[in-house]
Amino acid sequence: VVYTQSEILQREVYLFERLDSPNREPMKHLKAICFLRPTKENVELLVQELRRPKYSVYFIYFSNVISKSDVKALAEADEQEVVAEVQEFYGDYIAVNPHVFSLNLLGCCRGRSWDPAQLTRTTQGLTALLLSLKKCPMIRYQLSSEPAKRLAECVKQVITKEYELFDFRRTEVPPLLLILDRSDDAITPLLNQWTYQAMVHELLGINNNRIDLSRVPGISKDLREVVLSAENDEFYANNMYLNFAEIGTNIKNLMEDFQRRKPKEQQKLESIADMKAFVENYPQFKKMSGTVSKHVTVVGELSRLVAERNLLEVSEVEQELACQSDHSSALQSVRRLLQSPRVSELDAARLVMLYALRYERHGSSGLPALLEELRGRGGSDRYRKLVSAVVEYGGKRVRGSDLFSPKDAVAITKQFLKGLKGIENVYTQHQPLLQETLDQLIKGKLKDSQYPYLGPSTLRDRPQDIVVFLIGGATYEEALAVFNLNRSNPGVRIVLGGTTIHNTRR
Repeated sequence: VVYTQSEILQREVYLFERLDSPNREPMKHLKAICFLRPTKENVELLVQELRRPKYSVYFIYFSNVISKSDVKALAEADEQEVVAEVQEFYGDYIAVNPHVFSLNLLGCCRGRSWDPAQLTRTTQGLTALLLSLKKCPMIRYQLSSEPAKRLAECVKQVITKEYELFDFRRTEVPPLLLILDRSDDAITPLLNQWTYQAMVHELLGINNNRIDLSRVPGISKDLREVVLSAENDEFYANNMYLNFAEIGTNIKNLMEDFQRRKPKEQQKLESIADMKAFVENYPQFKKMSGTVSKHVTVVGELSRLVAERNLLEVSEVEQELACQSDHSSALQSVRRLLQSPRVSELDAARLVMLYALRYERHGSSGLPALLEELRGRGGSDRYRKLVSAVVEYGGKRVRGSDLFSPKDAVAITKQFLKGLKGIENVYTQHQPLLQETLDQLIKGKLKDSQYPYLGPSTLRDRPQDIVVFLIGGATYEEALAVFNLNRSNPGVRIVLGGTTIHNTRR
């Protein structure tokens, strides 16, 4: 995710193997660098490897804290003394963007409580993150969520037990870890997205920076899977947070720039200097050609899906459900779309879910009728069950905060003004709950009664270094909100993490 194979090759690493792949050939002339999670299975595989070493020397790096007993087991297996060093190099998480990380875990809870194995894995991921950023934080968690409290306690336990590792130079304002629960905002992962990165994940799916394009009509073989990474793709880095309309313009400019740089077909390579210039410019040209064909394909496929699934209309109604409170108009809009043959089954179910979350306690709720309508589309019962599952997961009974109705006059005015200001783009009115939460946190107004500190001490100053973690997964819309908060609050650094990164299908 963070290092390309060509970058590793430049460091003279020529062979990549998995420790668990059978029948690796012995190559005694090579040194081996092992980078592993310190799991029981990995330690066992390493023990087998060291008993019959295939390479001359081993440099072992664990991505997290390794127990003394495991080190002892490795030492006992290393009879031929091939291990040169063992180190802990904290990287036990997936760095998705410069300010976003994920643990790639799907489904971390059973009902309202942690799956024990996932709790352990999440604790390890979070503590490794803190160690790699050299932070020993104060911890706050969402009071309404039992899993958030459990995770806070587990992280605290590791910090207490490994106090020597966490003994970093004290900063004036201690860093803060804020643990939240996805069920407080089940709306955000259900909305269609209109910024590049979020849209690609919503419509095509991003998995460790890879996008599977094999289902695109008439796709060429070398574009079946492409990598989108801001680290080494300048166009993506500059466009990932822009709206779809702007990306269309930028891709046109990219194409025109590319046309200008094309080596002339009839270019006569007469002198040695001509040939030299051609050879020198060719790698950049080749790289640019790859970038152009990749983004043209991705953006082309996004626009095809938007048209085919009628997403502009669908998205407008989603935004109306998420941001406005005119029940009868919303109900009519949802009904109209449920009757349209151009709306896919997933999108129909998503609209009913949003309606159910928004108007679950409304006096004249049209939910039973909408569920019937969903069934009438030839839809399986699966989607109907999913609607009630979503309400059970993120409905009013569960939520610790008020997702929809602003309490005070200031908030109501703010919402009204936002409505006026946001008319020019009806597709991006929605702001995730996380934005409001972090905004309050930065201003020092986040209520201790809803987000208590773990332990007796509290933060007197406004926080500057914030790690916010979402149990049950974050979204790229939230990543965008954090990106903007970081930009508009100099001196504040926020890192966002989640057990996974969601789109509607997930």
